[in-house]
Amino acid sequence: MSHRGDARRDRILAVALQEFAEHGYRGASLARIAERVELSQAGLLHHFKSKERLLVAVLEYRDEVDTRRFGLDSLAGPAALHRLAEVVEYNSRVPGLVQLFSVITGEAVTADHPAHAWARDRYRRLREGVARALRKGAESGEFRADLDAEAHADRLIAMMDGLQTQWLIDPERVDMAAVFRGYVDDLIAMLRPA
Repeated sequence: MSHRGDARRDRILAVALQEFAEHGYRGASLARIAERVELSQAGLLHHFKSKERLLVAVLEYRDEVDTRRFGLDSLAGPAALHRLAEVVEYNSRVPGLVQLFSVITGEAVTADHPAHAWARDRYRRLREGVARALRKGAESGEFRADLDAEAHADRLIAMMDGLQTQWLIDPERVDMAAVFRGYVDDLIAMLRPA
């Protein structure tokens, strides 16, 4: 694809992400997205064959942006866990995106949902990435050698997602970023070698 085509595709994805975040998947309008990127609806569908494909492309696009923004892959040990806390802090400033993620992930538990494969693959990548960072921390001596990296990765992700849900439902009472940072600090202390 040409550079101009890439730029147009990125613009469509950025606008669609805003639209899905503001109106949810069901309330998002292809006509509104097309208008905001100065295309006809047919022109928009030329790039993305359906609303479902556009949704999956938007979710993948957001993952790419977050990967570039936070660079978790290059970190290990406590630094990786502190970076996860930064992700949660960032998410507390973009409630629309967090709500979109939560709604889509919740809907995607059914195998026929258009985002099911995305959600499954995303969780697999996230678990593997966090477990790898924990194992690297053990290899470098920052964490105990006997830690169960996969179990801790599962718990960290469950804590992040559970706090997001509680925060979305009751933001006045749940300080998602502070609670997660406290959890990370406790986990780091627990995982340090004796």
